[in-house]
Amino acid sequence: MSDTDLVIVGGGISGASLLYTVAKFTDVDDVTLIEKEREIAAINSHRTNNSQTLHFGDIETNYTLEKAEEVKEGAELLAGYLEGADPDREMHSKRSKMVLGVGDEEVAALEERYREEGFGDLFPKLREIGRAEIAELEPKVVEGRDPGTELKALQTPDGYVVDYGAVAASFVEAAREEDGVSVHLGTTVTDVDERSEGFTVETDDGEFDAGAVVVAAGSHSLQFAKEMGYGEGMSLLPVAGSFFLADDLLNGKVYTLQMKKLPFAAVHGDADVHDASVTRFGPTAKLVPALERGHLSTVSDFVDVFGFNPDSVLSYVNILSDKILFPYVVRNLVYDLPAVGKRAFLPNVRKVVPSVDVDDIDRAKGYGGVRPQIVDTENKELDMGEAKIVEDGILFNITPSPGASTALKNAMTDVGTVLDFFEDDYEFDEAAFREATIENFPRADDEASEEAEAETDDEAGEEATENDDADDEEVAAEADD
Repeated sequence: MSDTDLVIVGGGISGASLLYTVAKFTDVDDVTLIEKEREIAAINSHRTNNSQTLHFGDIETNYTLEKAEEVKEGAELLAGYLEGADPDREMHSKRSKMVLGVGDEEVAALEERYREEGFGDLFPKLREIGRAEIAELEPKVVEGRDPGTELKALQTPDGYVVDYGAVAASFVEAAREEDGVSVHLGTTVTDVDERSEGFTVETDDGEFDAGAVVVAAGSHSLQFAKEMGYGEGMSLLPVAGSFFLADDLLNGKVYTLQMKKLPFAAVHGDADVHDASVTRFGPTAKLVPALERGHLSTVSDFVDVFGFNPDSVLSYVNILSDKILFPYVVRNLVYDLPAVGKRAFLPNVRKVVPSVDVDDIDRAKGYGGVRPQIVDTENKELDMGEAKIVEDGILFNITPSPGASTALKNAMTDVGTVLDFFEDDYEFDEAAFREATIENFPRADDEASEEAEAETDDEAGEEATENDDADDEEVAAEADD
């Protein structure tokens, strides 16, 4: 049996972020991370199992301005960490990104969003661009498109494409530099028992006595909560995303407008984080009765979470009977069919790259994870927010999209909860945390200053060259005399 102050269950981007934040920026004496897989971030945080997008809320047209404001700080925290910790861009790449409006209606919607709804003010680097500039940045987006069709995009240079698995591993590596940090991989948590003071975390490799516990295990977090008698009034709608791959078509990330009332991300195309010659299109959104993609053993885990009680069943019926959502779900089932799937998906790709043919795309085998959508079984509807269940000494963190993008912000919030568990025996150095993360994020004013300095240096260099040339001419004239 091992004694520790804090046990974190789950080694994906959420658990790794919390481990990093606790280990580096608090004075908690001892923290333990337990992960059932033999490597960090092997499930949904793995680079093939998500869209590699760092969501700021600037081009995600399913976000309200309020939602974008919430997400923005979280994305800037992670972007700042990447700027400071990954200067060689081994974990991320930075490219142009845009949301594309095609036709009068979509162009008008983008203009209203940018000018009237406040997104242009919230995101200073975001700008409106027309057909000519779109063609400069993304030639294939314009090539083969009807020249009479209205075209506009909202574009920004902050297109961070992220290998979240590598980022999670870097968090764990940084945390391990500190005393009192232990990481147990290939270790399955079988039970969490409350004691008179703290908890006993039972695993297939022994027990851990902990003062506090954070369960950051994605969809499984709700499963653990329900096993302990918490999480009533909640269920999950597991959505599996798939992708299609093509050769080098895009330089950056190109989103399409979100269909209203849909909780899932709009189809987009982007170059792969590690191989810019590969373009990925997706994600699709298929409902699956499992908590992990390709793991049949997690079907029974879904049954535990679902519960098969009247409230859960009625919630599913109410959600899936929506006249917009139901046809969408059916279409996405077709996309996975071997013979007709990619042909059915082709119009989504052509919305981004009109010249693509069906032979140019292939389904990405082995790609795609499961994104848990929270179901509020009391109100019989989807809850689009991140869910946290906080009890005495234990926190269950369920993070649907964009949980990876806001992982450090979630960690900062969760640290506050954890320190409350210990009744302020420990402290969080938020200033140092921000200095290591968001302070490194390049602001529009900073970039403008750098450009101005570069222009000044160029002008000074040109002036010096002109003066040198004049001096040379004068010396030559004197020599002639």
